[in-house]
Amino acid sequence: MVLYFFYDFLLFDFPIFVNMEEQVVLVDEKDNPLGLMPKMEAHEKAVLHRAFSVFIFNKKGELMLQQRAASKYHSPLLWTNTCCSHQRDGETNLEAGKRRLKEEMGFVTEVKELFSFIYKAPFDNGLTEHELDHVMIGYHNDPPNINKEEVENYKWMTLLDVKNDIKKNPKKYTEWFKIIFKKSFKKIKNA
Repeated sequence: MVLYFFYDFLLFDFPIFVNMEEQVVLVDEKDNPLGLMPKMEAHEKAVLHRAFSVFIFNKKGELMLQQRAASKYHSPLLWTNTCCSHQRDGETNLEAGKRRLKEEMGFVTEVKELFSFIYKAPFDNGLTEHELDHVMIGYHNDPPNINKEEVENYKWMTLLDVKNDIKKNPKKYTEWFKIIFKKSFKKIKNA
């Protein structure tokens, strides 16, 4: 009898560790939530899901760009907007943008949403980004404290310099960043 209780005690006293992959919010074309899916599965199946891109400007009107870390599973070492990611279940777009700024760039600032758009971009590794991307802007003047697991480097550039460099060196930039610039340069510039 003692052994039975001891055995029973062991079964329920040890913690169970489950590796929970990050979930993305699946949406329709009007941004209505349809459910959750593991992030990698959504990218493997090219399922439309919610995402965001944050653009941070300084008082000179320059955009803070980040170079994605070499360890990223897609678009490593490419230049892109200040930060981007996926909203968590129940998280607003603005909450998500501020959270990810802190996680990637090491600072917090207020952001506001400008617009959203849908894009689909396949990658060489078999994954596809199919996102309803919410574009946000904010302002910050100090150097970031970058998270080296997420970001390789950063730099400030004027929007015109970014636009010209994308034309000259398109392979240096992420697909979503190029799409945002092509479709919405004036919206960002006039924000």
